[in-house]
Amino acid sequence: MPLVNPLSSEHDKETQKLAEFFNETLGFCPNSVLTMQHRPAISTAFINLNKAVMANEGRVTSALKRMIAWVSSNATGCRYCQAHAIRAAERYGAEQEQLDNIWEYRTHPAFNEAERAALDFSLAASQVPNAVDNKIKKKLYEHWNEGEIVEMLGVISLFGYLNRWNDSMGTTLEEDAIKSGTQYLGKYGWEKGKHQ
Repeated sequence: MPLVNPLSSEHDKETQKLAEFFNETLGFCPNSVLTMQHRPAISTAFINLNKAVMANEGRVTSALKRMIAWVSSNATGCRYCQAHAIRAAERYGAEQEQLDNIWEYRTHPAFNEAERAALDFSLAASQVPNAVDNKIKKKLYEHWNEGEIVEMLGVISLFGYLNRWNDSMGTTLEEDAIKSGTQYLGKYGWEKGKHQ
């Protein structure tokens, strides 16, 4: 049972309008956003930040951003965000082989060196204490420019917020997110956990 119950999607009209963004990314409005609208300034600010962070500005594709989100969520252990990130990666065109082998991104041939550098950055930046070092920096700069690195850290930071929010709230997972989590992550032991 969640710490705080989500409100109806019609509770706040501004949140409802902005939340249409999630119909494209996930196919539904997440319970996390419905819970945030207990304080509508938080839900609207969050959605606007999400839209800015996930906008395509260059070579960091929508699919890669969602895989960065998955690695970050995996590092922190948030099963809610793991399911959402893998679902969004699927909906934004991640290759089937990448979705099926996301746990092996460091060695699987479906991932190139630029993607590995981005995903290693996500893993290092999501750890406590933070593990970003000169080796991570060097690998990033071999493949990405400063604007692209800012985009990646925007995703990692956004999911840092979401990981804390959803694990603390025990946010209830939506059926479609459960299906994606089970399909792509279940073979590695993923389950709903507290997000019943």
